[in-house]
Amino acid sequence: MLVPASPKINAKGYVLMDAHSGKIIAEHNMNKRMAPASLTKMMTLYIVSDALKNGTIHLDDKVRVSKSAHSRGGSKMFIKEGEEVPVKDLIHGVIVQSGNDACVALAEFIAGNESTFASLMNQTAAKLGMKDSHFTDSTGLPHPNHYTTPHDMAVLAAALVTDFPQYYHWYSQKWFTYNGIKQPNRNRLLWRYKYADGIKTGHTEEAGYCLVSSAQKDGMRLISVVMGAPTDNERAQDSQALFTYGFRFFDTYKLYTANEAITKPRVYGGKKKSVPVGVKRDVYVTLPRGQYDNLKAITNIKEPIKAPVKKNQVMGDLQVNLYGDQLVNQQLVALSGDPKGGMWTRMTDSIGVKFHKKSKHNDDSDEADSTDSEDES
Repeated sequence: MLVPASPKINAKGYVLMDAHSGKIIAEHNMNKRMAPASLTKMMTLYIVSDALKNGTIHLDDKVRVSKSAHSRGGSKMFIKEGEEVPVKDLIHGVIVQSGNDACVALAEFIAGNESTFASLMNQTAAKLGMKDSHFTDSTGLPHPNHYTTPHDMAVLAAALVTDFPQYYHWYSQKWFTYNGIKQPNRNRLLWRYKYADGIKTGHTEEAGYCLVSSAQKDGMRLISVVMGAPTDNERAQDSQALFTYGFRFFDTYKLYTANEAITKPRVYGGKKKSVPVGVKRDVYVTLPRGQYDNLKAITNIKEPIKAPVKKNQVMGDLQVNLYGDQLVNQQLVALSGDPKGGMWTRMTDSIGVKFHKKSKHNDDSDEADSTDSEDES
């Protein structure tokens, strides 16, 4: 299948990325630093989700609303000073209503104050590999030292999807009512595009109209980031155009599953004689449609392998290529250990090691001779 150029997008920067493989399908200025506006709240929500997952906080915990949270300007959930609000309601207030007041309340509940929470945001960004992001508050108010990039936002979005699948359904919620006030989710794609199920809008005069969205079709999940669009309508239209392009012309495949054996090389001097070898995380590739049969996978094992072998010991690497271009390069590790065998096993296997090395040397010599012969002809 022929793959056309990606759609023309009238935004300062954008990126379309597969959530599992990390493949960049389309982009413009994806590494340019920009003001994120309320996209910032994705990082706030990531930290909240991590605290929930680790049991540091709970959905039914009550959060007392401070004066600073209540008085924060911008979009609001309309919580009242001194009121006690469940964590779950504050989360929905951030996702659906983009409530700055709810964001500050959560930040203070987790870290004590917003400046400490901002430090936690930057530590988390570094952990996730968001190399061009820096946060000064939990909400995204304009500040010269508060910035991110389309690519960093895509990385964060993929982490929200894959690290906390148990919470991801929150981002598709269209309406939320609190204190008698019903507000809609500002993400127009949730109404327009049946495959969309999140994630977050943002807008300030400096940032323009921004949208980080995710969509899933036939098991393939894509992340779209549009930053600096001229209008609310255009950020949604452009995001949908990117999704249509990605789903139409590309496919994502899961090639290998984490902690499942890919090969079982011989172990000399061990009790088990061989160990299962695999990858520590799932291996995905995203390809132009119709290119799957042209993939080539290569396993490179550091042989000969001598006992003892420890679990998770690096045994080599896995490479996946398409027409000579490397798509994957992951370490291969031992999925279980193999202790030293008895003395007789070690003695007999030591001979096997010598023959293995000699055989490998002869193979290399033959290959060199063959190469020399080809060069001379």
